[in-house]
Amino acid sequence: MSIIADLHLHSKHSRACSKNLTLENLEKYAKLKGVDLLGTGDFCHPIWNKEIKKKLTEDSSGILRTKTGFPFMLSNEISLMYSQDDKGRRVHLILLAPNLEVVDQITEYLLSKGRIDYDGRPIFKIPCPEFTESLKQISEKIEVIPAHIWTPWFSMFGAKSDFNTVKECFQDQTKNIHAIETGLSSDPPMNHRLSQLDKYNILSFSDAHSFWPWRLGREATLFDTEFNYTHIIKAIRTGDNLAGTIEVDPNYGKYHYDGHRKCNISFHPKESLKNNGICPVCKKPLIIGVQYRVEELADRPEGYVKKDAKPFESLMPLSELLASLLNTTPATKKVGEFHKSLLRNTSEYHVLRKMDKKELIKRTDENIAKVILKNRAGKIKIKPGYDGVYGVPLLE
Repeated sequence: MSIIADLHLHSKHSRACSKNLTLENLEKYAKLKGVDLLGTGDFCHPIWNKEIKKKLTEDSSGILRTKTGFPFMLSNEISLMYSQDDKGRRVHLILLAPNLEVVDQITEYLLSKGRIDYDGRPIFKIPCPEFTESLKQISEKIEVIPAHIWTPWFSMFGAKSDFNTVKECFQDQTKNIHAIETGLSSDPPMNHRLSQLDKYNILSFSDAHSFWPWRLGREATLFDTEFNYTHIIKAIRTGDNLAGTIEVDPNYGKYHYDGHRKCNISFHPKESLKNNGICPVCKKPLIIGVQYRVEELADRPEGYVKKDAKPFESLMPLSELLASLLNTTPATKKVGEFHKSLLRNTSEYHVLRKMDKKELIKRTDENIAKVILKNRAGKIKIKPGYDGVYGVPLLE
């Protein structure tokens, strides 16, 4: 069985997230997107935890389902902020849990360290090794995954955390890290440039802060297995039945290039180096992006092809393509109308990945069909994102 899974997202109880992020909306828009399995997000938040227990049914598979049968897996993102080797560290981790009983034990542990009621992605002053070891003592079935590992502010390799190896971050608990999440601003080939990452499986998820189809499922992981927690975790840990990922072009990510949003400065790493990492407008340090950090840590050249690498697809969200074509933004009514006409009795992923040209033209027009096919071939150019600004598709 082929499963498109998005296991990193948030509820309405996380900061900077849509207040309409409900289980009902997550299910509705996952079906519209073509995502087969979602993470619950925020399972430790007390109000969201009650929602999960009230509206989802648990069974021995480790997969929870809504009344209509849509599947969820228990997930949460945690923010760890602490000091190590006289440096401030900020690392986000994705947690996957096998059942609600284990979630309750994780929650009890977190409550012994601080509060969990103020944010669906709570912050703790716990080093990554200590945190990982504590969770593994609760249950070996818990999976800890470093989130969006390159983004500058809150990640393992980000410029603000400045870890240079997985072992430096997780120390003796590196043995319990099996996979990493690329994040929007990197893709598998960028990660393949680091030989130290060869032993880790590559995952991609959306980190969605809203349910809209240009956010939810914009990145996903493909599993060739059944809806079973143990089987999915085995795929994450071993790579068996891990069929690959769906990515956006890393230029689309909000932190691909270096820069300053307020100063309207966007630099390729070579330009940053020429300017000694200083913004030429305000004279303050630039926000160093993902491509810069990859170049710093890579021990392989750009264009390196890893043997036996999992396949991946590079796809821009349909609403982003339509917005660029129509010279507007994804949330407009005009984009919504075209989006709806394309998705009659099907999903966005079917449109983006499989629908033939004849059917695409029938549902819209030849120009839109051409852009969708060009997107499928990975030939859409993107103006790179930087310092919290998304990249922009450049359509001729």
